[in-house]
Amino acid sequence: MTEETRSYDADSIKVLKGLEHVRKRPGMYIGSTSQTGLHHLVWEVVDNSVDEAQSGYCTTIEVYLHDDGSVSVDDDGRGIPVEMHQSGKSALEVVMTTLHAGGKFDNAAYKTSGGLHGVGVSVVNALSEWLEVEVHKNGSIYMQRFERGVPTCDQVVKGSTDTTGTRVRFKPDYEQIFEESTFNFETLSGRLRELAYLNNDLRLSITDLRKGYEERREEYHFHGGLSSFVSYINEAHSVLHDPIRIEGEFEIEDNVVMMVDVALQYNKAFQEDIFSFVNNINTIDGGTHLSGMKSALTRTLNEYALANNLFSRKEDSFSGSDVREGLAAVISVKIPDPQFEGQTKTRLGNRTVQGAVFSFVSRELATFLEENPSLARRIVQKCLLNNSSRQAAKKARELTRRKSALETAALPGKLADCAVNDPSEAELFIVEGNSAGGSAKQGRNRHFQAVLPLRGKIINVEKAQLSKVLKNNEIRTIITAAGTGIEEDFDIESLRYHKIIIMTDADVDGSHIRTLLLTFFYRHMPELIENGYVFIAQPPLYMLRKGGTRRYAYNDRERRAIAEELGGDGITVQRYKGLGEMNPEQLWSTTMDPENRMLLRVRLENVMEASHVFSVLMGDDVEPRREFIQQHASEVVNLDV
Repeated sequence: MTEETRSYDADSIKVLKGLEHVRKRPGMYIGSTSQTGLHHLVWEVVDNSVDEAQSGYCTTIEVYLHDDGSVSVDDDGRGIPVEMHQSGKSALEVVMTTLHAGGKFDNAAYKTSGGLHGVGVSVVNALSEWLEVEVHKNGSIYMQRFERGVPTCDQVVKGSTDTTGTRVRFKPDYEQIFEESTFNFETLSGRLRELAYLNNDLRLSITDLRKGYEERREEYHFHGGLSSFVSYINEAHSVLHDPIRIEGEFEIEDNVVMMVDVALQYNKAFQEDIFSFVNNINTIDGGTHLSGMKSALTRTLNEYALANNLFSRKEDSFSGSDVREGLAAVISVKIPDPQFEGQTKTRLGNRTVQGAVFSFVSRELATFLEENPSLARRIVQKCLLNNSSRQAAKKARELTRRKSALETAALPGKLADCAVNDPSEAELFIVEGNSAGGSAKQGRNRHFQAVLPLRGKIINVEKAQLSKVLKNNEIRTIITAAGTGIEEDFDIESLRYHKIIIMTDADVDGSHIRTLLLTFFYRHMPELIENGYVFIAQPPLYMLRKGGTRRYAYNDRERRAIAEELGGDGITVQRYKGLGEMNPEQLWSTTMDPENRMLLRVRLENVMEASHVFSVLMGDDVEPRREFIQQHASEVVNLDV
């Protein structure tokens, strides 16, 4: 490592322009002011620490959730520079208060970085009620405090130290910016696990110190890197082979070096789980690196199958879907100047990356297959099975295609459709059973509410190929009613309802049906969830009656509060076991009326964790499911006995 690379001092900090408009338009910088944006603040601070680790100066990162609503991030890196900057302020204050100030605008302090190019930590400061930063550096402990981005004191020395590192503790501005939001331990923990997989031997931990929460601590430290990552993804699946690892470093432009790390492993299931990262950032919308890897996989497996006479006909070939069904894979690239589409970095746009990844992965994978012929044939046989299933699914999809709007016979007979033609106003209630379906049809507002009753439980799509899924009558009915088609035919613009509401009984069977439906939407129509079109209805658990007064409670806490409010004596409590026990007027007023009802919008915050949980809970392997239930048993709130 050169002396130039080791240097990280005040001269490393480049100022582009001042901090402006962050508090007025926070969504421009962190995506939203919901819980997603709240967590984004933590990612920005953690990413700065990870950048230190990638440069070889940090081995441990610790995150703490405090009882006052604040969060702290500690690392043992070099520490933020504290010398005087050319602007007349300390480098620490410049970093914390100036947008686009940081050590990431040249390749001296950092070769690659995952933070928002110096935007991140100043944005965190601006959107916090208060922030305190403590730097261990040069044998001293430096400290400075800020309130809503403004320094409340100059940088001061508060003691001596024989360590190096940075501690940032901040309390998000809940009062003015992040209303009704709180940190989610699982969301934060899942991201730290990802970072541990992506950075061999980096130790990350999170500790929950909040009162009212179970004290929890998770620590992540992996030697296997991406191989461990795909093994985790496939934890609940039967796998065909050990993870295949492809990694290397090469020049893609003059003096521009890219590092590529790929791990892949096939399983006996039927889902595609592929995740992509750039400089440790999860590019959930993919980009040029992911396109290059997918193309390389399809091309290489086709060439191998053809060269070894594994196709039944010369004209046969695998599609991209054929080679990705049942595949768990992760690609991580690290480049000095990534060009992202959008401030929150969901898609990589560098054009040179696609060709470079394609060439590298194609060459390395082809070599691996030639050197491991028995494993290669096992993979090709899996792809051939996928190809056969795809042909059968293509025929089955024809049955689910909704014809033109004039051909109303294409709609399912048991669908009670609504009158409105504007999808943004239309709602579809997917209801458990004919009894509840009858009440819902009578109680609904026919102008904008459609009702589709289901008969029994739909097929578990986690355990079935698409061709079998599409033979299920209830699945075909849902697809046809939605109007979007499925898989290759899916068209979000053809969606007939912008609210698809799952309405099931508040018991174990109802929860199972709801989970089966969510599994189907997540695996085969994920765009519905990504666009916020899937909801879960919240029917009441109890009706309390005293004299002529009727009140509804949605949980035991509300039941006790209402009972106390009504005076306790002479109250009749009815526990609803199913939606069918409610008459149409009751179902309308409690669960369907937009003025009174409660709906839960299904959101997708961590794709990798969501995929893993669906695999564990709905897959074939019993042991991971048993472990999951034992781990989370104490969190159960309502359980039928």
